[in-house]
Amino acid sequence: MKISYNWLKQFINIDWDAEKTGELLTDLGLEIEGIERFESVKGGLEGIVIGEVLTCEQHPNADRLKVTTVNIGTDAPLQIVCGAPNVAAGQKVPVATIGTTLYTPEGEAWKIKKGKIRGEESHGMICAEDELGLGESHDGIMVLDEKLKIGAPASMVFKVESDDVFEIGLTPNRADAMSHYGVARDLKAGLLQHEISVELITPSVSSYHVDARSLKIDVEVKDKEKCPRYCGVTISGLKVESSPIWLQNRLKAIGLSPINNIVDATNYVLHELGQPLHAFDAHKISGNKIEVKTCKTGTKFTTLDGVIRELHEDDLMICDGEKPMCIAGVFGGIDSGVSVSTSNIFLESAYFDPVSIRKTAKRHALNTDASFRFERGIDPNITEYALKRAALLIMDIAGGEITSDIVDAYPNKIKDFEVRLSFDNAKKLIGEEIPKETIKSILSSLDIKVNNVTEAGLGLTVPAYRNDVQREADIIEEILRVYGYNNIGTTEKLNASISNSSRFEDYKLQNIIGNQLASQGFFEIMANSLTTPKYVELSENLNEAHNVKMLNPLSNDLEVMRQSLLFSGLEAVSYNINRKRDDLKLFEFGKTYHQYTDNREEQKHLSIFVTGNKSEERWNASTSPSDFFYLKGTIETVLQRLGLNRFKSAPTKTDVLSEGISLSIGKKNLVDFGLVKKSVLKHFGISQNVLFADFNWDNVLEMAQYNKINFNEIPKYPEVRRDFALLLDNSVTFEEIHTIAKQTEKQLLKNVNLFDVYEGKNLPDGKKSYAVSFTIQDKHKTLTDKQIDKIMSKLQTNFENKLGAELR
Repeated sequence: MKISYNWLKQFINIDWDAEKTGELLTDLGLEIEGIERFESVKGGLEGIVIGEVLTCEQHPNADRLKVTTVNIGTDAPLQIVCGAPNVAAGQKVPVATIGTTLYTPEGEAWKIKKGKIRGEESHGMICAEDELGLGESHDGIMVLDEKLKIGAPASMVFKVESDDVFEIGLTPNRADAMSHYGVARDLKAGLLQHEISVELITPSVSSYHVDARSLKIDVEVKDKEKCPRYCGVTISGLKVESSPIWLQNRLKAIGLSPINNIVDATNYVLHELGQPLHAFDAHKISGNKIEVKTCKTGTKFTTLDGVIRELHEDDLMICDGEKPMCIAGVFGGIDSGVSVSTSNIFLESAYFDPVSIRKTAKRHALNTDASFRFERGIDPNITEYALKRAALLIMDIAGGEITSDIVDAYPNKIKDFEVRLSFDNAKKLIGEEIPKETIKSILSSLDIKVNNVTEAGLGLTVPAYRNDVQREADIIEEILRVYGYNNIGTTEKLNASISNSSRFEDYKLQNIIGNQLASQGFFEIMANSLTTPKYVELSENLNEAHNVKMLNPLSNDLEVMRQSLLFSGLEAVSYNINRKRDDLKLFEFGKTYHQYTDNREEQKHLSIFVTGNKSEERWNASTSPSDFFYLKGTIETVLQRLGLNRFKSAPTKTDVLSEGISLSIGKKNLVDFGLVKKSVLKHFGISQNVLFADFNWDNVLEMAQYNKINFNEIPKYPEVRRDFALLLDNSVTFEEIHTIAKQTEKQLLKNVNLFDVYEGKNLPDGKKSYAVSFTIQDKHKTLTDKQIDKIMSKLQTNFENKLGAELR
C-alpha cells in the first residue's frame, strides 16, 4: 500500500523528515518497505530557467534552424541554435542550461551538452512542452508570460510538486490503516509516546446541504446480511472533464492513473478515508430505483473491463429496475459508469459483508482497491460522512448541485466491541509492568474508550472499525505496539525448559531420514497439497468420490486435496526436465487427503523420485542410468536406518507402476516402489524413465517403535569367505539360495552374497550361472579348515538336492 507523505500531512501537522516518520510507522506495526521520491514532473525541472530571447537570426547553413541569443540572468547571454518555427525575439522562454538532464516521454534520460549544430555553437536548449514533461505538444517552444523574471527557476513558475511515498507492507488484520486518515491516526498515537501532542485534522463537511430535491432515486436493500448499510445521493448539473492538477498529482504519487474528475474524486476519498464509493450515471438507472440484491446463477454481466461474466447466486449486485449495474464492492458495470456525456450521477457509499465480498472477488478472479478494503472490513460508521466528503469534492471540481436527500439504509447498527483488560494479564504477556496511566493514554489515543477503571483492570469499548481487536490479548498487543517493542527491557537471566519426548517422534525420524537422503544426493521438494481432480483418472486405485473438495477453490487446477504424492512430484520432475535438469533425485514428506463415507483421513507419506543418471558427468568417472536396483538399495538403506530389516517382499498392486515391489512387515505395508507407467508419464510430457517409491510413513513410524536395538561385542576372531559357482535353472532365484543357506547353517553363516550372474554362451539351454559368496565366522574361536569344509559340503548337498544345482 502506498501512502503519500504530503497527503498524510493534511491530516497531521508534522515536520519530521520522511525517514524518521517511516521508522516510527514501522515501530507501530506499519512496516515501511521502502520510500520513493515522487515528482509531478520527472527531474523536477532542475536546471531549467526562464530566459528572454534577445535576437533571432536565420542559421547560415540550415533553412529550418535559427540562431538566437538568450538572456538567462548571467553576465553574458547564451547563443542557442533552435529549430522551433515560433521562436522570436522578445519572448520569455524556458531554457535548459548545459548539464541539465531531460527525459523522453518513455522516461529515458539525456543530458544537454555544449555543441555545434551545422557549424554554429549552441549553449543550451529552448524547450517545448513535451521536452519538459509539461504537456504533449511539440509544435513549437513554450512562450511564457512576459512578466516572469529572467533567470527564475522554472520549478517555481510551474509549481512542481515533490513528495515522499511510503510503501507499507500492510498486514491483513490492519484494515483500519488502509487509508491516509488511518495511518495518520496511528501516527498521532505514536507521536504521543514521544511526548508530541498533535491534532488529527479531518476534512470538514459542515458546508454540505441539499440544493434541490429534483432527482430522487429510491433504494431498496433486499439482502441486509450482505449489505448492512447503504447510502446514496444524487448530484445534478456537473461536467465531466479532467481533474485539476493537484488531484492528479495526489493520485499519481500513489501509483494511480487519473481518469476524469468524477472517478478521480471517488478514488481520492477511497485512499483518503478508506471508504470505497461508486458513481452511477443517473440517466442510465432504469425506473429511478436501486435494488441491492443477488441474481440468478448464470446471469450474464459485462464489467468495466469488457469481460462478460456469469454471476453466482451468492454474488451481491447493485441493480436498477431492470438489470444489474455493478458487482457490489468489487467492480462496476460497463453500461452504468460515468462518461463524458454524464451530467447527473447517483453516488453510492456502503458497507458490505467482508466474507461475501471476498468470496465474490475470488470467484471472479478480481482484485480491486474497493474489494481489497471491503473484504478486510471497513469502518461502518463513516459511510455517510465519506459520502458527504465526496459529494462536496465533486461539486468543487465538477460543478453541479445536491438534488436529493441522503438515503441511509442502516436497519441494524453494527455495535462496538466490549473488552475487559486485566493489568496482571497485561504484565504477564508483555513481560514488564507499564504504568496504568500510560496504558489509559495509549488506549484513548487509539479511539478505544475507557468505560470504567478498577485496581484489577479496565472496561473498554473498541470501535467497530477495529475488527481485529476483540479479545484481551488484542488489546495488550495494541498497547505494546504503541508503547514500543524496543522499550521493553530484556532480563539477564535465561530460562529454558526441557521436555521429555520419545526418540520415535515423527519429526525426529523425519529429520534422520531426510538428512540421510540429502547426503545421498537427493533434494527435498515441497509440493502444493491442492491439485486438480483430473489426476484421479490416471489410477484405478484412486476414487473421485474420495476427493476432499475446496468450497471456494482458487482455480480449477487447485480444486481438491491430493490423494497421492505421485502426481505433484511428477509435476516437479516435468518442470525440471523442461529446463534441462534431466538427472533428478527428489524426495518429499507430505500428506494425502481422503473423503470417506463416514469421515475424512490424512495419511503421511514419504515419496522418492529418481530419473536420469545416478551422478553428474565427470571427466574422471563414468556414469550410468538410475535403475530399479539403485532405487531398491536406497529404500533398503532407509528401512535399515530405522531398524526395519525383517520385511517381506511381494509384487506391488499399485497400478501406476509398470513393474514394482511392495515391502511389508506382517500386514503393515511399508513401501511400494518401481517404474512409473509410460501412460502416466506421457500425461506430464515426460519421455524418460522415472522410478518412484511411496512409503506409508504412518506404518513406518508404527513399526519403528517395535524395533529393539541389540548391542553385540565385535568378534575377536576372523571371518572366512568361500565361493560357489552354481549352475542353476533359470527359474531359480537368489532368494531361494539365501533361504536354503540360512536353514543349513544358522549359527556360523553370517552373510550370503550374489556377486556375479552369467547367462548365454557355453551354458546349456534354460540354465544360468550364479557366483555366490558365503561368509562364515565363529565369535568364540578361530574356525579350522575341517569345520569350514564340513559347512560348505552341507551347503553343496542341499543346493543339489533342493535346487538341482551343479558346481561349475
